[in-house]
Amino acid sequence: MLGEAILKGLAVTAKNFAGSFVSEERMTTVQYPEERIAPIENTRDFPVLIYDGADPMAGLRCVACQICEKECPPKCIYITKSADKKPDYVGKPQFYPTRFDIDISVCMSCQICVEVCPFEAIKMDTEFELSTTDRFGGLLFDREQLAKSNEYYHSIHPTEAAEVDARLAEEKAKTEAKAKAAAEAAAAKAAIAAATPKEAPAKEPLP
Repeated sequence: MLGEAILKGLAVTAKNFAGSFVSEERMTTVQYPEERIAPIENTRDFPVLIYDGADPMAGLRCVACQICEKECPPKCIYITKSADKKPDYVGKPQFYPTRFDIDISVCMSCQICVEVCPFEAIKMDTEFELSTTDRFGGLLFDREQLAKSNEYYHSIHPTEAAEVDARLAEEKAKTEAKAKAAAEAAAAKAAIAAATPKEAPAKEPLP
């Protein structure tokens, strides 16, 4: 029948319209911005940099490997790597980005930067209200603006953040166990060397 699909669509619209007067479940819209719908956990908008500890710059997980910059399809990530190393939040010397900018006006929210990052340093935020009258500098976010704490990451993506923390803890435990085993082996080797008596040099026979 010609127009059958249109009639079915109109019937659904009429059903929801009439039902909205008696049931909130039939209300398909909210009065934004006074009313808001909480984003689901898998929502992704724009990338942010995760840091551990209290100091955003000292605790950045990013080591300026520049993989995300190279893999970014629209080329909206700009990184400058440091010439020196400085201690991270656990005291381990690391390279760090002296510049880490993302042009939000170009970013396509593809999440490829997140997928290729080997240090769990860049994740997708759920914040979408980033409009500004300055479409150039106002949408070019630097590392200070991009830095978000691990606690914030847990608040927006709790399941994913818990998995990441567990994986990082496991890798840390393996590294510490390996270092401990190497230290014990070196100590045992030194103890054996100290306990072994040194042979006196042979004397040359008298003529």
